[in-house]
Amino acid sequence: MPRLLPAAAAVAAFTLAISGCGGGGEPAASAPPVTDPSKITGEVTWWDTTRPESEGPTFQALIKEFQAAYPGIKVNYVNVPSDQAQNKFQTAAQAGTGAPDVIRSEVAWTSQFASLGYLQPLDGTRAVDRQDDFLAGPLSSTKYNGKTYAVPQVTDTLALIYNKRLLKEAGHEEPPKTVAELKQAALDVKAKTGAEGLALNVDSYFLLPFMYGEGGDLLDVSNKKIVVNSPANVKAMETVADLISSGAAPKPATTESYANAMTALKEGKAAMIYNGPWALSEIYQGKEFQDKKNLGIAPVPAGSVKAAAPTGGWNLAIYAGSKNIPAAYEFVRFMTTVDAQAKIAKEISLLPTRTSAYANPDVQGNSDVAVFKPIMDTAVPRPWIPEGGQLFQPLLEGYQTLVGGQSGPADMLKKVDEKYRGIMKGWS
Repeated sequence: MPRLLPAAAAVAAFTLAISGCGGGGEPAASAPPVTDPSKITGEVTWWDTTRPESEGPTFQALIKEFQAAYPGIKVNYVNVPSDQAQNKFQTAAQAGTGAPDVIRSEVAWTSQFASLGYLQPLDGTRAVDRQDDFLAGPLSSTKYNGKTYAVPQVTDTLALIYNKRLLKEAGHEEPPKTVAELKQAALDVKAKTGAEGLALNVDSYFLLPFMYGEGGDLLDVSNKKIVVNSPANVKAMETVADLISSGAAPKPATTESYANAMTALKEGKAAMIYNGPWALSEIYQGKEFQDKKNLGIAPVPAGSVKAAAPTGGWNLAIYAGSKNIPAAYEFVRFMTTVDAQAKIAKEISLLPTRTSAYANPDVQGNSDVAVFKPIMDTAVPRPWIPEGGQLFQPLLEGYQTLVGGQSGPADMLKKVDEKYRGIMKGWS
């Protein structure tokens, strides 16, 4: 989930309200079967949301392979920052002009786009190859009202990523397994090395491990209940506040905190951060990790109930108003094959969504992927509902007031709960 952008979801309330107007209109009809897919012609514009410097080259190399296999299809590659892509796609789709044929959609966006009529249904099309080969978690994020509207490209979750040298100098041979151990290890790092112990990222997604760790959540979907303002979540927010007030984590800025945390880790100014597999290619560019063996990856520390992090990832979805549906099917199919996922895993450590991909030698040869795979097995699925993408902005704003000292844990969650009730109409 590189550059995860809960803030971009704020506009969703407006677009949901106008879902019956404009936009992609009725999904385009499925193309008839083709006897020779390599003869398909067309021009596909793809909005990619990866970081252009560290991840983009791998995807552009895959595009070259695709165009060699499909000489009649031209791919226009457009890198759109992930904190802009959601809003830009919604605006273009609503206006009926300027939307790409294919978008790399964050898992929380997919059901929302589908509910608005912006995505092409994919069941029974060539875009979806061997659906039963996809991991259940990523596959579930592609569904809306029983239909498939995307294909899982990569999956992810959060882990504790740490500098082995700094932890060892602080007297810790192993990474912390609980939040209490995390606090102590961070304090030891600060006292014995001069570096900061834990760099926090003020972002809703990165707050979820603390909530899950205490048994909390945002919603109880099956019972249509808003549960963000719970005793478990209050305890989680108290834990975060304590990490800062104790000095285990320096008070983070409420803006650019992701970049700040990454820089601190790469330069050896902080020993630990929470982050996902998408960050590894950038982290390895830092001076502290020229020797890759100095980087440690472990499950997020457990709260009083469990250790768990959210399920993230990215899907490939086709705009319902595309004039190049057959070509888009082939592009999505190609970019989600085992070979494509293996290349991505080998080069930039993003996790495959196909079960069979984990048997590929290129995937097995990446030790980072091997470490993340069991962590993924404990990841918590987020609510794949149209409103899911809107839940992050209120939580982000609350997190900012918490670390800024404008509100305490209980007051913060009360305000988040109030905003959720304006989003989740009819929920208790």
